[in-house]
This record gives sequence, C-alpha cells and structure tokens, in this order.
Amino acid sequence: MLSEKTIKVIKSTVPVLEVHGTEITKRFYRMLFSNHPELLNVFNHANQRQGRQQTALANAVYAAAAHIDRLEEILPAVKQIAHKHRSLGITADQYPIVGENLLAAIKDVLGDAATDEIIQAWAEAYGVIADAFIGVEAQMYEEAEKQEGGWAGWREFKVDRKAVESEAITSFYLVPADGKAIASYIPGQYVTVKLNIPGDPYTHLRQYSLSDVPGKPYYRISVKKEVGCEGKPDGKVSEYLHDAVKAGDLLPLTAPAGDFTLDLQDRRPVVLISGGVGLTPTLSMLKTIAEREPERKTIFIHSARNGKLHAMKEEVEELARSHPQIRVYWNYSRPTDEDKGAHAYHHEGFIDAEWLRNLIPSEGASYYFCGPVAFMQAINAALKSLGIPDSDIHYEFFGPKGALSGPVAETA
Repeated sequence: MLSEKTIKVIKSTVPVLEVHGTEITKRFYRMLFSNHPELLNVFNHANQRQGRQQTALANAVYAAAAHIDRLEEILPAVKQIAHKHRSLGITADQYPIVGENLLAAIKDVLGDAATDEIIQAWAEAYGVIADAFIGVEAQMYEEAEKQEGGWAGWREFKVDRKAVESEAITSFYLVPADGKAIASYIPGQYVTVKLNIPGDPYTHLRQYSLSDVPGKPYYRISVKKEVGCEGKPDGKVSEYLHDAVKAGDLLPLTAPAGDFTLDLQDRRPVVLISGGVGLTPTLSMLKTIAEREPERKTIFIHSARNGKLHAMKEEVEELARSHPQIRVYWNYSRPTDEDKGAHAYHHEGFIDAEWLRNLIPSEGASYYFCGPVAFMQAINAALKSLGIPDSDIHYEFFGPKGALSGPVAETA
C-alpha cells in the first residue's frame, strides 16, 4: 500500500504529466532501446515511428497517476494491457528494466523539477502498479497453458492454405504442426504471430484477430497488406505475409488472448459495425452467433472503400441467407461505377448517425465496433448521439490504445 504522502506527491505530478507525458515516453523508449536493444524484438517498430506507442504509454501513465488512490478503477485497462503482454510473452523480470528507464526519462525531461521526493514517490508507485500487472499476467499465463489444447510460450503452426479475400486482405488457415488439439477462444480474440524476415535483424511480433468461428481444427487470421501513403512506408510484416509466406510454412503463435469479446450471456440484439480489416473480430462474432444463438437478432454493418476492397462479402451474405435473424448492410465510401451499376451496397459516403438510426434496434442492444481509429471515433460519436449508453458500447483498437474522444475524422 502507498502512504498518503506518496499518493499526494504523485497526484501533484498529474498536471505536469498532462503537459509533458508524451515527451517523457518518447525519451523513455529511446533510453530503453539504447540500454536494452534486445527489446526491439518485442515492440512494433511501425507504432514507434508513428508515435502511437508513446502516446498510449503517456495516457496509461497519466491515468495511473490520476487514479493512484483508487487503482481498482483502472483495473479493466490493466487487464486489457495484460492480455497484450501475455500474448507477446512479456515477463516479470522485464518490469524492473522498464521502471528504471521510465524514472530516468522523467528525471531527464523534467530536470530540476523532478526532485528526489518525486522520483522516490514514483518509484514506489511504479512498484505497486508493476506488481498488479505481474499478478494479473501470471494468472493469464497459467490459464493459457492449462486450458484444453493450451500451451505456454510459442507453438509452431503450419500454413495449411491461403485465401485471397479482396485486393488488400488475405486469410491464412493455420493448423498445429504437432497435430494436437488447439485451444478454443472467445469470438473477438487474437493470436500473436512471430516472424523472422530474411535480412532484418529483429524479430517481429504482430497480433491478428481470429476471423472464424471457434471450435475449428485451425485458426484463421485475415491480414490486410498495408500499403504506405503520405510518407509512411509499406507494412513490412503484412507485405512479407502476403508475398513470401506460403502453404506449408511454419509460423510460431501464442495462445489466443484479448478482452474485446462477444458476451455470450447477453441475449439482447447485437449490432456489429466494422471498417476495413476491422471486420475480422466482428465476423468471428457473427459466425458464432449464427451457430450458437440462431434466434438472436443481429445487425452486421460493414464499411469498405469499394467492392474491390470488400473482403468476405459472400461469406457474410451466405450467413444472412440461411439465418433470417441476421440483417446485413454495406457502406462504400468511394464506390466504383461497377459497384453502382450492380447496386452492391446500401449506403454511400461515411456511416453517420442518421443512417444508423434507421438500422439499429429500437429496443436495448449491445454494440461492437472495430476499424481505423478515425472510423471508430466517428462510430462512437454517432452511437452516443443516438443515446446508446457507454455500458452497451464495446470496441477494440488494432495496436496501441488510442482515444475515441476529440476531433472526429470519418473514414472507411
């Protein structure tokens, strides 16, 4: 337990963190990788370059400081991050390394303002927060290993086949190389894939949502080939998966993880909204509902730029044809002339509150959405404007956690 004095000191730093938080975390990562370059095999380099990881950590540090006297309030956030840590193989002995470099970064950025009293208070607070993460993650590691078909660490899976789903997305069907059973998962969860790309000095870890229904003898991930734009390079890992990985190749995976999951105990109608490759977890949810809850009213809304980039369309429409409780709606932000001639979509432009109002149930429902950050900001704002309570809104960021508040930029 932290003393009242320590809590008071930490609270006093909240305004400073609000101003300098990202600067501190940028400095932290530079110091961390300089002192421990082996950790470059764990972190996503693209997120580092784009500043997403630094911003996410700054927000997490700020939240911890603001809630230091009531840490139980940030326990859901702790569990969400712990899922990612377990999936990446983060270990307890790495926490002191992080703490040492974080404290050094605070002192480096704040200079004389970072008094010995402040650094000592943060050292104590970090110890408490780290212990919370370590405890939660230890339980997750145990559960992952001891569940039926589960395993510890990395397990090799063979690419059984690849399926092109659109001009941008390809699915990979992965079966265990040892031929043994695999762990089930909750719709919405993901696996981490480890890749060693020839000529690259670092190992790359990427988390991909499972896009099929649980209970199959394989895992399916559906990967978007990230094409660079506006000065951003192509996605090195997704490009390698699309262009170099072939049937028969082996890919190491960790057991399924994640807390963006379908509530199978909720019998109310469900609305699934996705943009681009964000349909991968919502498709798993949709297929599971069709299989296990065939009477549950379900609305599936997906936004793509156009028909050429619309993945799994026939798979979803086939489900809707055989399950009358499922209704499907397509939104194309930039439909082609071919799309328009074929009446291949229901709405053009961006998903907005006015269109959603005519689709969603009048009674209570649960809402799940996933896609690019700007898309999710727009969906979140639209749902709130329609009076949907926060308790019924569920979402997932691909990569470091972002913010759904602030300026809203709509995108497909």
